[in-house]
Amino acid sequence: MTSTNDMEKQPLLEAQREPEREPTLSELQQDVRKAQRAYMRAWSRSTSGKLHRWIMISVTLILTMFVILCMVLMVEDTLDDEDEGRYFDGRVPLEAHIMSKCPDAKDCLHDMILPAMQNISHKVDFKLSYIGTNTVDDDGVICMHGPEECLGNIIELCAAQLYPDPKTYLGFVMCMTREYDDIPKRTLVEDCALEHSMSMEDLNNCTNQDDGSLSVDMLRASFNRTAEAGVTKSCTVRLNGQTRCIRDGGEWKDCDGGSTAQDLVADILDQAYSGSSEVAA
Repeated sequence: MTSTNDMEKQPLLEAQREPEREPTLSELQQDVRKAQRAYMRAWSRSTSGKLHRWIMISVTLILTMFVILCMVLMVEDTLDDEDEGRYFDGRVPLEAHIMSKCPDAKDCLHDMILPAMQNISHKVDFKLSYIGTNTVDDDGVICMHGPEECLGNIIELCAAQLYPDPKTYLGFVMCMTREYDDIPKRTLVEDCALEHSMSMEDLNNCTNQDDGSLSVDMLRASFNRTAEAGVTKSCTVRLNGQTRCIRDGGEWKDCDGGSTAQDLVADILDQAYSGSSEVAA
């Protein structure tokens, strides 16, 4: 039996404990971040952590170098495109004034023009013009080597009109010029047309259109162009509107920059890079 004294010694009520407060979401998040930072510090001090960090740094450096390399290549491509635009949008004017039955024209085309064009045809605006005289009374033409040369000139002009790519029509003209004594024999024209994949029928139609009046007008226009340039010698090579070299009497004359194809190519490249290839008359 419990005595009164014992009861008095016991507390009337046990002390009531306050309920534990649940942490807020913000506090939990802070605790998580603290735990993460503590873990990362411990992890980074470990061997595996150091290795992983070294790997991450290496990968970052590789990616950075790759990005830099891509940027450099993009810049180089842009500069290349600008150079190509300069070449293609502002080609250097190159013109040869010839007579189809002239031996000097043969040497000029063979030794200078053709090999130069094989290297830099995409950097020049090439044109062949012809030397002769226009008559006033009958709207006719006179050629130094006779009517056959006039017809040869017309055939070559028709080839240039029908096949404007210099690599095509210049090859045809060179084929004809190699046998200039035979110009304008049909067999020669047919052989050269076949060699350069030209239509003989189209060449005939060009020379005979409107009873030949259109082709004669084309030749007269070419003669006028040569006369306006002040050219009288076959073959005269003009670069960017200025006389570059003359082949006359079996000799090279007035070739201050040299008379080889390589010399001509060097001059063309120099003008292309300097941006001085403004279209001249």
